[in-house]
Amino acid sequence: MMTASQHKNKLLADLRIYKPHADLVSKIRILLLGPVGSGKSSFFNSVKSVFHGHTTRQAPVGSDNTSITEQYRIYPVKDGKDGQYLPFVLCDSMGLDETDDEGLCVDDIPYILKGCVPDRYQFNPFNPITPKHPTFITSPSLKDRIHCVAYVLDINSIKSLSSEMVAKLKQIHEEVLKCGVAHVALLTKVNDCDEVLQENFLNMTKKMTSLNQVMLINQMLGIPLSNILMVGNYASEGELDPMKDVLILSALRQMLRAADDFLEDLPLEETDKSS
Repeated sequence: MMTASQHKNKLLADLRIYKPHADLVSKIRILLLGPVGSGKSSFFNSVKSVFHGHTTRQAPVGSDNTSITEQYRIYPVKDGKDGQYLPFVLCDSMGLDETDDEGLCVDDIPYILKGCVPDRYQFNPFNPITPKHPTFITSPSLKDRIHCVAYVLDINSIKSLSSEMVAKLKQIHEEVLKCGVAHVALLTKVNDCDEVLQENFLNMTKKMTSLNQVMLINQMLGIPLSNILMVGNYASEGELDPMKDVLILSALRQMLRAADDFLEDLPLEETDKSS
């Protein structure tokens, strides 16, 4: 039977040789979207930690009340400190707030999805980006676009999301569907990683304790159960845990698969332009 460490190494090997569908782009862009404090920046830090073999905290992480991420950040990930860059980037955004005058502005989202927003763009809840902005990318290519959206949600607070937040998530999801972008839900802050892993690691199981939250997300946003993923991010731990690593890497692999489906489904005229 495979141990957690063996399974982690198998996932690492798979991800190291991964290439985006038909080489249409060199790097898959995954956008992390979710309420303030849901664990978006922590997920990037966790992915980087697993590939570096120790915990790292490159992206600043905020509290549950105010978004510490105020800039749009496009984070590449290296395979180890001196390794090659991996074929994906994680795009971190400002946290969503239930009120309209705080957090990420919904009007920014179509432009982010289309690849018009540059790295380190400073978000302003009152003023969404427009084509008049000096750094606006006017003719983004396929490589600039978002290929997969991950809705990042704290598994412990799904049942207590306000009606305003649910409405905002649904509004955003409509934009994502309109742009035809692949999407998954990433449930963070899973306390017992052993519980969501089967003994043979071949499949994630949604045990009873987390099944309710999974079904809620499925009903709320219509995301297929196979694309509702669970992780325990690294927050204050000093050492890596192979069980956590397996969940983080499995979630990342599923995001890349979803992005491949998106690329495969593109109309021919768009894929021609990219090549």
